[in-house]
Amino acid sequence: MFTPQGPTLRELTVQALSSTERGYDLLAPKFDLTPFRTPDSVLDGVADTLGALGPFRAGLDICCGTGAGVDVLREVCVERVTGVDFSAGMLATAKSSVLPKELAAGAGSGGDRSGGPVVDFVRADARALPFGAAFDVAVSFGAFGHFLPSERPALFTRVREVLRPGGAFVFPVLAPPRVGSGLYWTLWGFDAVMRARNAVWRPPFVMYYRTFRLADVVDELTRTGFEVDLVALDGLGRLPDGSPRGRVVVARRP
Repeated sequence: MFTPQGPTLRELTVQALSSTERGYDLLAPKFDLTPFRTPDSVLDGVADTLGALGPFRAGLDICCGTGAGVDVLREVCVERVTGVDFSAGMLATAKSSVLPKELAAGAGSGGDRSGGPVVDFVRADARALPFGAAFDVAVSFGAFGHFLPSERPALFTRVREVLRPGGAFVFPVLAPPRVGSGLYWTLWGFDAVMRARNAVWRPPFVMYYRTFRLADVVDELTRTGFEVDLVALDGLGRLPDGSPRGRVVVARRP
């Protein structure tokens, strides 16, 4: 939920009428005080999954935002963690949040990593990641609504290319809300407003909540060359039909 310390309606309006990048630059200082931040319950569930798969040498948080995913990777990577985002504002906030924790943990420079992995941040577009096959694990939280469905195959291909053989691309996907529920209509209305906004206003602000369907994503990952497993986020509970409220996608590069 929004809090009194979070962005005002005016600030949110200015952000929504900006480009995606500029909007997040403006939102960054108060982002963690909004409902847009990935809930701790989801972060913890993914951390548990990564803990069972790791440890890893090097990890990449794609569209790292204010650094919540970087914190998750710091617990399972032994050498290096890199956060990448195209918003300078989000990266500045992430650095101010994460790097003091790294120093407090005793992660040194010059090869001294006894206290944890070295953390760095890179400004780049996720569709053009400026890395070779340098990572053993990549994660992403809450960012896929910023990519149109037509962009996902190229995005997934680029992620696969920055993973070493055997590396994993790991991210959560929550079950869609029940048709007709309050949340269903809220998300439907949000997407409708964004489509109308982008039809009449430039530059566009790309953020849609109802375009990332699990079955489609698994199919696209498989066609990109990943081997895909699904892990239930048990901490989120179950739906009335017994299916999990959330899953962790674990897509491995063979």
